[in-house]
Amino acid sequence: MRLIGMRAIAALTLAIVIGGCEGEDAFSPTVETVAGSYSARSLTLSSAVGTTDLLALGSTVDVTLAVDGTTTGRLFVPGGDEDGGDLDVDLAGTWALSGTTVTFDQEGDTFIRDVEFTAGPDQLTGEGTFSGAIIRVVLGKGG
Repeated sequence: MRLIGMRAIAALTLAIVIGGCEGEDAFSPTVETVAGSYSARSLTLSSAVGTTDLLALGSTVDVTLAVDGTTTGRLFVPGGDEDGGDLDVDLAGTWALSGTTVTFDQEGDTFIRDVEFTAGPDQLTGEGTFSGAIIRVVLGKGG
C-alpha cells in the first residue's frame, strides 16, 4: 500500500512539474514577436448557402506589421467589390497589440479593420460577421 501511495505522489509531482513547464512555453505576444510579414493561409466566407474558400477563388491577403505600428499590404478578392468588380485594397495604416488582440486601422474599407485578431505563434486569426455572413481568416507569418 505504501508503494502505491509513493507512486501516486511521484506521478502527481511529475504532472505538476510538466504543467508548470507548459506555462513557461505559452506564447505571450509582444510588438516585436508579432511584427512581420503575413499572408492568408485560410480565408473563408460562410453564409446560409454554405462556405466558400476565397483563397481557392484567387483571393489574397498580404500584410506587413512593422515594429513602429505601421502596416503595408494588399487585399485582393476577385469579384468581391460591391459592384461585382475585383476588390483590390491597399492595407496601409496602423496596427496595435493589446494582450493577445491585434487590431488594424486602415483607410481601406475592408473586414480587416473591423475584426479583432488573436495573436498566436507565427499567426493571426480573426473572425467577423457582416450582413449575416461570417468571414474567417488565418494569417501566417513568413513564407
